[in-house]
Amino acid sequence: MTASNASSQTLANDTLEAPAGDTVYTAVIPGLDDTDLKRYSLRSPASGDVIAEISDCGVAQARLAADNAQRGFEAWRKVSPFERAALLKAWHRAVIDAKELLALTMTREMGKPIKEARGEVDYAAGFLEWYAEQAKRIDGDILPSQHPDKRLSVLRQPVGPVLAITPWNFPAAMITRKVAPGLAAGCSVIVKPAEQTPITAILLARLWQQVGGPAEAFQVITAERPAEVSDLLMDDARIRKVTFTGSTPVGKHLYAKSAATMKRMSLELGGHAPFLVFDDADIDSAVAEVMASKFRNGGQTCVCANRIYVQRAIFDTFAERLAAAVDDLVVGEPESESTQVGPLVSQAGRDKAQSHIDDALASGAKRLTREHDVEGFFVAPTVLSGVTAGMRVMQEETFGPVAPLIVFDDEDEAVRQANDTPFGLAAYLWTRNLGRATRVSEALDYGIVGVNDGGPSTPQAPFGGVKDSGLGREGGRYGIDEYLDTKFVSTRLDR
Repeated sequence: MTASNASSQTLANDTLEAPAGDTVYTAVIPGLDDTDLKRYSLRSPASGDVIAEISDCGVAQARLAADNAQRGFEAWRKVSPFERAALLKAWHRAVIDAKELLALTMTREMGKPIKEARGEVDYAAGFLEWYAEQAKRIDGDILPSQHPDKRLSVLRQPVGPVLAITPWNFPAAMITRKVAPGLAAGCSVIVKPAEQTPITAILLARLWQQVGGPAEAFQVITAERPAEVSDLLMDDARIRKVTFTGSTPVGKHLYAKSAATMKRMSLELGGHAPFLVFDDADIDSAVAEVMASKFRNGGQTCVCANRIYVQRAIFDTFAERLAAAVDDLVVGEPESESTQVGPLVSQAGRDKAQSHIDDALASGAKRLTREHDVEGFFVAPTVLSGVTAGMRVMQEETFGPVAPLIVFDDEDEAVRQANDTPFGLAAYLWTRNLGRATRVSEALDYGIVGVNDGGPSTPQAPFGGVKDSGLGREGGRYGIDEYLDTKFVSTRLDR
């Protein structure tokens, strides 16, 4: 089977399958001639084996996608919100029906354990369902006028063609969280997925077409070295909005570049999330929430707990129980139903996480968990105590299964240390004191705060950060605002 040449027509279900060594996936761009298009090899982070060949697009393909997006926008914006909602609902059902396919694809692309991958499909589908409903709730306003012969109104209209640049750590959810509100608002969307995880994006676009979604409204452009593709689309004045999830340095580069064409920007960038555990915590519950936050996706999330602050009175007990829970984690082949921690996505990711462990140990930290005999891109889930501010694990986002523990004495100290970072995406705390929960959640300088909750993200809520963690919000009614322009209309009536 060759999963290609399917970008401009409805596809049969039997053309959709998870990657295997000889599978070819072509970018989803109507009118694309892939006869002489270069391809790059995609390798499994678990085995190192080639699992697929992917279109390696360049400037010509990016220009074609931009032309399509402009045409697609002019047509899609005229489709009624109720029709857009119906298509999004149908897409939601198709994604749920394809859960096993999408989950297995993500597991093979980036090493996410299969049970977590199924959960991501559900989460991703939730954005389709939510924004299907929101498409019918894009309201305007009638304003009072001081002039009897004038009527004042406010319209909300789609901003235009959108470029969505998505990361590898959530290959499905980061696409639907961006594409669903864009389509609901009446925008066309070009997705440039991470080069490590293009197949999930391609399959989502094909499912969109299967249910009758216009091909030019949602395209996927793939590239092994995406800079020239991104640069062309960033320079194209027809692309009116960019939504990006990724590193802070790249986000700042795109933000600066957007000024030339005055694009609207949404940026969800790096994080360095603190988790504060106060001495009134239910320790077992707090450990469970830290585990859920820290070790999901092997620690490869922007919102996972990177710094775990524990009040002195319970520090030793908490550290012992957390270490025991981490030692019970099953590390292994991500397609196994028993696996809880798979490989990191790349050698570079593995090396960075391991270097944080090595630096901390060399600087006086103590490992509380057992070492694993692991090879390839795997890193042993690790708990460290005796961690100090100068260690790399405290200064950089680890993006791996490493949990540093830091002791604190009082509430003010905990908040001060938690806020001592240029990042401000997510933060967490565990306490049974309502007053403390309120004070601390208000004092934490972050866009998301979980109180006794290590997994607060949900489609109907806003997601995003402050400071170097970005700007704009995704999710909920706040997310669709990012794709809408506000137009004021003043009408003078005939006398």
